[in-house]
Amino acid sequence: MRRKKIKVSINGREISCFKGQTVLDVARKNGLKIPSLCYHPDLEASAGCRLCLVSIKDRKGFFTACSTKLEDGMVIITDSPEIRRLRKINLEMLFAQHVESCRDCMRSYNCRLLALAQEYDLDLSKFKDRKRNYPILQFGPAVVFKSEKCIDCRNCVEICKKQGVGFLELEDHDSFIEVVPSKKKDKDCVYCGQCIVHCPAAAFEEVDSIKDVEAVLKDRKKFVVFQFAPSIRASIGEEFGLPYGTIVTDKLIGALRQLGAQRVFDVSVAADVTTIEEANELIERVQKQKKLPMFTSCCPAWVKFVEFYYPRFISRLTSVRSPHIILGGIIKKYVAEKEKIDPKKIVVVSIMPCVSKKYEITRKELQLQGLNPVDYVLTTHELACLLKSRDIDLSFVKEGKLDHLLGEPSGAGVIYGASGGVTESALRTAIRKLTGRKNARINFKKVRGMEEVKEAEVILGGVPLRVAVVNGLGNAKDILEKLKKNPKLYDYVEVMACFGGCIGGGGQPVPTSKEIRARRAKGLYKIDEKKQIRLADDNPAVKELYKNFLNNKETIHKICHTKYFPKKKEKVKIIRK
Repeated sequence: MRRKKIKVSINGREISCFKGQTVLDVARKNGLKIPSLCYHPDLEASAGCRLCLVSIKDRKGFFTACSTKLEDGMVIITDSPEIRRLRKINLEMLFAQHVESCRDCMRSYNCRLLALAQEYDLDLSKFKDRKRNYPILQFGPAVVFKSEKCIDCRNCVEICKKQGVGFLELEDHDSFIEVVPSKKKDKDCVYCGQCIVHCPAAAFEEVDSIKDVEAVLKDRKKFVVFQFAPSIRASIGEEFGLPYGTIVTDKLIGALRQLGAQRVFDVSVAADVTTIEEANELIERVQKQKKLPMFTSCCPAWVKFVEFYYPRFISRLTSVRSPHIILGGIIKKYVAEKEKIDPKKIVVVSIMPCVSKKYEITRKELQLQGLNPVDYVLTTHELACLLKSRDIDLSFVKEGKLDHLLGEPSGAGVIYGASGGVTESALRTAIRKLTGRKNARINFKKVRGMEEVKEAEVILGGVPLRVAVVNGLGNAKDILEKLKKNPKLYDYVEVMACFGGCIGGGGQPVPTSKEIRARRAKGLYKIDEKKQIRLADDNPAVKELYKNFLNNKETIHKICHTKYFPKKKEKVKIIRK
């Protein structure tokens, strides 16, 4: 059904739009600024912060732009002395329940609350902080919740519910309502970090690994290796004022070298290895018609979701390790041997788009002879904070190149950063392996895009393969429930916990939205299009790895494969009562 076109006036400017669109949406699309905090395009408008107040001609009072639907002929004013006065009062009330700890806050470089306080010339000490000494909690090794900074917008509760997890709840204390972790045995955090990127007040943060990384960089006895995930090159530039989706691969490498990295590698190379191993496993399962559908396992939040909420499906997860874990193993075994470095002295730091990777590196089943393949994980945002603390501006840094030993990735490895990228990469290689054709189909556009559930059917070795690509755990939950009723619904399912895949990860820059995620993904697909080598198994660096290192089943299994287990609820760590 076609939407009805209408005309409205905003600040004296006539604008054409659709009936039912909100004032905030239309104003922003037309370059008109309206402040807001609680509003996020991924969620239903709650109108909680009341900073987006506007007035409407011939209507009494003031209205929240985020929840007010437009009607034909509306005349709207978004700024006036009275509106500014009311916004200032609302801001003061918000700051009365937000403890300012700006010096210790990782969002202080890009804080919406602070920017609004400056714009409205706020006296931050006007009201006593009513939440001072509220609890600080830690969820696993990944997420910290500083409830003293919570402004009660409830975005975290809503996004956790949308994710199908429901770990964050509202607790009624008669005089007020507080956000708390669930005490129910059947609810646990999976560390997707969506609470972080949807919180406007930095009440949620990643567990800080910056100090640990700074310490090893100063330790001359350590050999520090940095590796960065596919999506980082398309997102970290935003932290330095560059347009969304700007590719900064060489500048990123240069910045890591400036920090003191002794080697810099691209996780996309290991994504090529993951692709080959996953394609082999998919072919074997399809041919034997066993343990189908096969689920991807690159996303540790998704893996934990299955292990805790749906353990009956654990056997459906591919046994292939995630790319940065594979690369960590390659560094501590292959690179160490080639360069004659004691692997115990090597410290591998992964730059990742998500906080669940901080959890993943603690899994004991991933260890190699007592060594963790990866020692520390910095999120995109943490790396940006570290660079800024060293006065390293990514916009002006001298470009660098990857260390030659592990080479460059294929286009297939780079698109792992977007939802559908793992599937497309695996299909490229699987079809090549089964047909033997060098010009086998390599573009699978039906699995691309920001849609939260995408379906496609491809022919794999003469057999129709039903594929589902899912981003967002709530959507994955729906798929799992369908598979309970119809186990043969799909043959291959890719799941990424975060919206849009890794480009929308919990450790990525804020703000994030569907439009921003799409621009990041577009940047990755442009790299793929321009690459001469677009299939993982065509990558000469990866061929060299299989020839000289991954040349027997024992080594391949040890470096590239793992097992998964049912999980019990983990205890919330209380940092401060």
